[in-house]
Parts: sequence; structure tokens; C-alpha cells
Amino acid sequence: MTTRNLFFAATIALALTAVGCQGPQTAVPGVAVDDRSVTVQQLAVRLGMRVDERADTFVVLRGGKNTILIFTHDNGRFFVNGKPIGPVGTVRKMGAAIYVPTALVSQIRASLRAPTPSPPGPKPPVTSRKGVIVIDPGHGGRDPGAIAIDGTYEKHITLAVSRKVAARLKRRGHRVTMTRQDDRYPELEARAALANRLKADLFVSIHADSAASPSARGFTLYIAPNASKRTQKAARAIERAMATTGRNNRGVRRNDYRVLVKTTGPAVLIELGYLSNAREAAQLQTDALQNRLAAAIATGIIDYLN
Repeated sequence: MTTRNLFFAATIALALTAVGCQGPQTAVPGVAVDDRSVTVQQLAVRLGMRVDERADTFVVLRGGKNTILIFTHDNGRFFVNGKPIGPVGTVRKMGAAIYVPTALVSQIRASLRAPTPSPPGPKPPVTSRKGVIVIDPGHGGRDPGAIAIDGTYEKHITLAVSRKVAARLKRRGHRVTMTRQDDRYPELEARAALANRLKADLFVSIHADSAASPSARGFTLYIAPNASKRTQKAARAIERAMATTGRNNRGVRRNDYRVLVKTTGPAVLIELGYLSNAREAAQLQTDALQNRLAAAIATGIIDYLN
């Protein structure tokens, strides 16, 4: 952001290659092609987890205190609780089924926070705690925020990503309110007051940064100087999830942005990247990166609530 007096925002930029299907094959969905591969559903069952989210290029498994992110594109890697573990290996897609190497079972289990025995059958889904979340797209209206070298306004990027985060959270059953739905400027105090009035479990303000140096890059999280333990926990959860996107991680920092200090509940501000960096500015305007960042932010919020 360029105007700090106005205030300052987890799966997923990994340069994803095009995902191509194998040649014509037939298989019964959910049945392993051979003893060297299993479907992602079978993988989840063996780990005592569940398939929590599935997209064209990644799958998220959750269970207990663990979150597994598996990229299913060519040369994809997998992460356990935000930590990169290694390459996935050969992935095959047949109809609605996604097959991954059976070896992932032991590789993932070795990195889990607590040993997860192989269950005899599927476990019932773990119920996530539903929360009240306020998403604040930075700037808006008369305040464009940072301006990229191509003239793009920060306010448009923050609104696009915020909508994607909100949509993901709503699909999971959370109550989500946005401080703005269009190109207008709510006062900073009004944004915090909305979160206070709703007694929000978490307030997340989403921004894009700017710096004098064109080489500055990466995402940053901010919390208030006197941030509560709950706020610190939320920031760490979102940071871990955003780290899986492959973006440069500038960590969690403290600042007295008004939306942070005026919010009585947990509050986090996220800087998605630098519009003063030509490459990042271009990437932040793409649906691909916006979707990955939104997925990571939503994942981090859900991990915090759980």
C-alpha cells in the first residue's frame, strides 16, 4: 500500500504447468489401477483423513490436527501442515478419479503431527467449527491504494481476491460479511466497527503492497502491536497456508494500522504481494494466482477456527 495512514491482507506462485490427461484408459472409479497407485479417496482413508477440497490442480486432505496439500499437476509436490515434503510422483486422472503413488501413504504418515493408524474403513467426516468472518477488501472508491506500473489499482485486486476468499468460506458453511461488495470506500473505523458489532471470530483485511525498490516481493501479514494470542494464532495459521503457494514469505509483522487496533476481536491484515514489482503486479491480476492465494487464505482461516 502507498498510504499507510489509510491502513493496510491460506493453497497455493507455484508455476503450474498445464495438466494433461493420459491417453485413453478405462478404470473403475475408486479402484486402484495397480498396487503402486491409489485414488486420493483411498489415500485419505488409509491416513484416517478426508478429502476436504478438490480442484483441477490440487487436493486438500484434513483430519485431526493435520492438513495435507497435494498438487496434482505435472511435477507437483505435496505439503504436510504447510511444510514441503517432496514430489508427488506420477499422477493419473481417469474420469473423476485421481490416482497417486501408494508410497505417499507412508511418506505423509511419517510427517503427521500425531501418528494416524490405518483404519479398517472410512471415518465419518470431522465437523468443522463454523465461524463469523469479516473480509475487508482494502481501499475502494476514492482511495485506489497502490498503483501498479501498468496503472492497475490495488483496490480492484483486493476486491477480486476478497470475493474469492468469501465464496470459499461460504461454501464451507461459515458466515461471511464483506466490508464492501463494490467500488466504494467505507471509512476505516466503520470497517472495524462492523467486525465488532458482529462479534467476528476473525477480521481479515486484504491488501497489495508497494515499495521504493522494484525488487521487493512476497506476501506479508500484519497484526497490532498488542495483538492477542488468538490474533497471533490466526496470523500463523494463514501464514503457513500461504507459504504453500510458493510465494516469498516476509513473515508476520506488527503495525498499528487503524483497522487492526480498532477491532476488538482477532484481526489480521494481509499484503498479497508488491504492485511495485512488475512481475508480481502482472501475476496478481491473473485468476490463476488470485485463486491460489484465496484458497490458501481460506485454508488458513479454517485451520485457525478448527
